[in-house]
Amino acid sequence: MPLTLKTAPGLPPNSSRDTTDTVQIMLARIATQGEVAVAEYAATLDGWTGPMIVPQSELEAAADKVAPALRNAITYAHANIRAFALAQRASVTDFETELRPGLIAGQRQLPVTCAGAYVPGGRYAHIASALMTITTARAAGVSHVIACSPPHQGGIPPAILYAMHLAGADRVLNLGGVQGIAAMAQGLFGLRAADILVGPGNAYVAEAKRQIFGPTGIDMIAGPTDSMVVADATADPALVALDLAGQAEHGATSPVWLVTDHAPLARQVLALMPATLARLPEPNRTAAAAAWDALGEVILCSSREEMAQTADTYAPEHLHVQAADLDWWLKRLSAYGSLFLGAETTVAFGDKAAGPNHVLPTGRAARYTGGLSVHKFLKTVTWQRVTAQALPDLATATATISRAEGMEGHALTADARLDTFLNTPLRAAMTKG
Repeated sequence: MPLTLKTAPGLPPNSSRDTTDTVQIMLARIATQGEVAVAEYAATLDGWTGPMIVPQSELEAAADKVAPALRNAITYAHANIRAFALAQRASVTDFETELRPGLIAGQRQLPVTCAGAYVPGGRYAHIASALMTITTARAAGVSHVIACSPPHQGGIPPAILYAMHLAGADRVLNLGGVQGIAAMAQGLFGLRAADILVGPGNAYVAEAKRQIFGPTGIDMIAGPTDSMVVADATADPALVALDLAGQAEHGATSPVWLVTDHAPLARQVLALMPATLARLPEPNRTAAAAAWDALGEVILCSSREEMAQTADTYAPEHLHVQAADLDWWLKRLSAYGSLFLGAETTVAFGDKAAGPNHVLPTGRAARYTGGLSVHKFLKTVTWQRVTAQALPDLATATATISRAEGMEGHALTADARLDTFLNTPLRAAMTKG
């Protein structure tokens, strides 16, 4: 049984009822008052009284306001994300098959018409989120993509605008929070209403997505990010400590876990964490230290199989394996948002520029779902076509099952196909049989 060398005392109780009620009130008001309510929330919560729609000229000019090194990095990341998303799209295909003579069926992959991307813009400028969401929608074949992000005093930061424009956003809203989600869902300010909303955000954004789900699709309801490092005796304790600190930087509510079968490594990492956290600038240091103190865990296992079982139980958003025999881990592990294999492959690569999406399931949701992908923007729809050759068996089976279920109307529609479309000699032969 695994031994916990550092436990997570947890955070003080925090009622989510207030968040739920606040979001419900805001959404109800926006539903009735529309753009007026959105503008008031933007002014009150973000101090924004400027235009709600970013002018096309501002989007196009954003590139010149971004330092060349950052612009090149964004372009590099976009190319990787787009290439991976296009490969994903190519892996999902239409097909047609003849199940029985005269019974033909198939499936098609149809993109939604309009997608809305939420790009966070609070303490950190989430440039990569713009690339991950908008680029993936475009690769899926979505014909119209809108996006929003919280404006600062001068509007959305140029680097985020550049990323949005490069990724293919058609329109961009100077809006964040609940009001941004509602505006995209309802199609305010002359925009199309989004069929699906994607992207990470704070607790209010997540709750807004939860409440609008149904009339509008969503990718997932994401909570605080979480990360796990699985490491054996071959791992470098300094790198492990740095990776834990780097992911704890997300915020005070972001758990980080170390799972190892090597006690000396565990002790070394524990000893290194204070100095490693101290390397971060403020306010990142305080946030990361709070996450480590309250939510960080170090778990000692007896074997790699027990390590794998522990990882699958936690189902982390990010799972970083720093251990020997990476192929074994790739085949064995089954519950994670994204897997990072080898000490060379830090989670930050996936967060920013490697290619696979960084919008991932949190809170053990990786047990039943994956992260954002082209699949989220596609509808897998099916079709069938029946000819007279299939009618005798198909109509008979359908009518029999329908009557057993008490659904006479269904049975009658099947009978009618025999009467209408089956030729007379065959119908007579069936009657004699």
